[in-house]
Amino acid sequence: MTKAQTRFRMSELPPSRPVTFELRPTPDENRAIADDLGLSGLRKLSFQGTLEPEGKRDWRLVAHLGATVTQPCVVTLAPVTTRIEEDVTRRYLAAMPGIPDEDEVEMPEDDSIEPLPDMLDLSVVMTEALALALPLYPRAEGAELEETVVTEPGKTPLRDEDTRPFSGLSALRDALKKDD
Repeated sequence: MTKAQTRFRMSELPPSRPVTFELRPTPDENRAIADDLGLSGLRKLSFQGTLEPEGKRDWRLVAHLGATVTQPCVVTLAPVTTRIEEDVTRRYLAAMPGIPDEDEVEMPEDDSIEPLPDMLDLSVVMTEALALALPLYPRAEGAELEETVVTEPGKTPLRDEDTRPFSGLSALRDALKKDD
């Protein structure tokens, strides 16, 4: 994969027909992406699709991301391999919808909208889509978190159950029922 194949100047794209692309990074590029994302391994990464004109100045990216990733298990640190198959859609708009001047703003329903860039680098879009598709808490098969017990010598241990905010409510409810 070369930079010339991944970067498109949006103003130079043909306004009346889609542009197809297919990215398959080299093993060295996969290692660099894996390092950037904190992965133990990355294989079979592919990103293919089209950039389609939408109206006079807007563009829609419709693509498919495929990758095999290896991450450490959050419990045991054993390697966990996951196959990712993800459809990716981005809409690049020349004029973004207005954002109200308020302290709190609701998230738009369409999270695929982005401002139209001068230059679109598909390798950046591919890496971002991969980062968003990664399992947040990969677990090896059969890996379970054990109960954490924390205490000072001579004191009652603090258990996981004790740190849950509503753990004492059931005992309180039962005590109130007995009083009635």
